[in-house]
Amino acid sequence: MTIIPAIDIINGKCVRLAKGDYTQIKVYNENPVEVAKCFADKGFKRMHLVDLDGAKAGRICNMAVLEKIASATNLLIDFGGGVKEIVDVKNILDAGAAKVTIGSLAAKHPELLEAWLIEFGADHFFIGADVLHEKIKINGWLDDTNINIFEFARTLLSLGAIDIFCTDISKDGMMEGPSVELYKKIMEQHPEIILIASGGVSKVDDVIRLKEIGCAGVIIGKAIYENLITLDQLIIHNS
Repeated sequence: MTIIPAIDIINGKCVRLAKGDYTQIKVYNENPVEVAKCFADKGFKRMHLVDLDGAKAGRICNMAVLEKIASATNLLIDFGGGVKEIVDVKNILDAGAAKVTIGSLAAKHPELLEAWLIEFGADHFFIGADVLHEKIKINGWLDDTNINIFEFARTLLSLGAIDIFCTDISKDGMMEGPSVELYKKIMEQHPEIILIASGGVSKVDDVIRLKEIGCAGVIIGKAIYENLITLDQLIIHNS
């Protein structure tokens, strides 16, 4: 089980939303670099960095935060939010990210994602499936699609995408537990998938449960910031 601490960025600050609602913003730290250093100091190797301004605007807005964290730590960073063009991918990797997070574009333009996978290699991408009632949502969770998660997973696997995470929007930031049944269904239909869970984790038992059902990892944000789970508790389960 790979534990991946998350930092969501709005206006250069470390924040969290509730259910992806941009009107429900809570600022946890003015300096995300300090937060990232804390993750690294505790022994975590990877982190999830989300440019929420970029996701909403459709263009990268917080590249400077990525550059600062990459220069200040040795963390393997996946960064996304507003990635639209191949130059965005190059710029993110050049800024120090290990992986580029792709969400909306993968749903809207799978042929473009396929070209990028060929150009840069699948190991440089982290593909996100943001789900509400088993349907994919895009553009910072603001817009609906008619694509269900199972079709989406099938498409991603056919393109060669190997690092995939799924966020149940109804669970995200709510501290009500992860979407275990959804993840089980995805893995039952696509046993070859390497699935990272995201959203709803509020206690260590949630992490253990996700490991038991076969999730390869879990992204954790709000539970850390609300002190429901300590980094010392999490690092024990990290591999």
